[in-house]
Amino acid sequence: MENTILEAEKYVISYLNNNLDASFVYHNLAHTQRVVDKINELLAETPLSDTEKEQLLIAAWFHDTGFTKTIENHEKESVKIATEFLESHNISKEKIDAISAIILATEMDYQPKTQLEGFIRDADCAHLSSKNYNDYAALLRKEWELTLGKKVSKSEWIQENIRFLTNHTFHTDLATKKWEKRKGKNLASLLKNQNKVKTNTQKLKQKKAELNFKKEKLDLPDRGIETMFRVALRNHITLSDIADTKANILLSVNAIIISLVLSNLVSKLDNPTNNYLIWPTFIFALFTVISIVLSVIATRPNVTSGKFTKEDVANKKVNLLFFGNFHKMKLHEFEWAMQEMMQDKEYLYGSLTKDLYFLGLVLNRKYKILRLTYTVFAVGIIVSVIAFAAAFQIAGVEPPISALP
Repeated sequence: MENTILEAEKYVISYLNNNLDASFVYHNLAHTQRVVDKINELLAETPLSDTEKEQLLIAAWFHDTGFTKTIENHEKESVKIATEFLESHNISKEKIDAISAIILATEMDYQPKTQLEGFIRDADCAHLSSKNYNDYAALLRKEWELTLGKKVSKSEWIQENIRFLTNHTFHTDLATKKWEKRKGKNLASLLKNQNKVKTNTQKLKQKKAELNFKKEKLDLPDRGIETMFRVALRNHITLSDIADTKANILLSVNAIIISLVLSNLVSKLDNPTNNYLIWPTFIFALFTVISIVLSVIATRPNVTSGKFTKEDVANKKVNLLFFGNFHKMKLHEFEWAMQEMMQDKEYLYGSLTKDLYFLGLVLNRKYKILRLTYTVFAVGIIVSVIAFAAAFQIAGVEPPISALP
């Protein structure tokens, strides 16, 4: 049993990742995994045979794979995909028919006839009792807009959710016992939000003329905001270039100095009469090497994972203006995400703000390390001169000008 379920899991994960369109921000792999988790939660408290558990879990994995083919009647396509997989693994026709029946039970208006059908329908709707119900509902609303071209206002969406939760019932006693109470809280929250929306709508109608006037005035501040971002980002990039240039100068100067030390001073240390130069030379070389290392650290780039999910875009959690967040994504996924961001002014300005903030953090790190590097370089020069002068005085030798750093 375990092997077949694991193979089904691997197959569905790979299948959805490779074939499901990016527009499905709700009915995706994450939703399928949540349904499987809820099935396991119900199975933990229900005495079923191993065969029934296997059929139910495999059906849960495959129940939404049909979205890769079509939206309408996707359950039938899911059955075809599951059947093809199961036949390739030599599963009996009797088991395939049983699994197909469980998948078809997820059709919207279907009334379950068996306990297994009731379990999968309850698990498929378990998000109604989740603390994150509003987030899941927002993803479903966005999916309707992307896949069906169906734009629903906030007021209409709340009414649709209230209607659905009011008419919905769990089909098994266990699901009702575990999830009905929390579903009632979500319904109460929706009713409260509906009253708020009605109140706000009335206020907006009263101030319509005033808002239209303000909207005309908003064009100039928008241009001002964009100019502010453009100037600020350009200044930060210029400061970053200056920091890199300073680090490169220090790197070059110290590389030249260490070359001269190795070619001129080190060659003289073979002579026993020049033993007094060992420690000054070591001190001089040490400070030079530290300066080189710090210069390299100041300019060393830091690259992030380069991936984001559809949920990150839908919830506005990813900054698409920084290459480190998308360099491993496919082109069509990035283009879709950019279109989403450009259609949402709040998301766009938020991304620009984050870009400016994190660029400032990078500059802060660079200039701190650069300041430390210059300090080490200056202290090294002073300490080295003192060390050479002390060495010459102790040895009683007149220091030649060329021997001093």
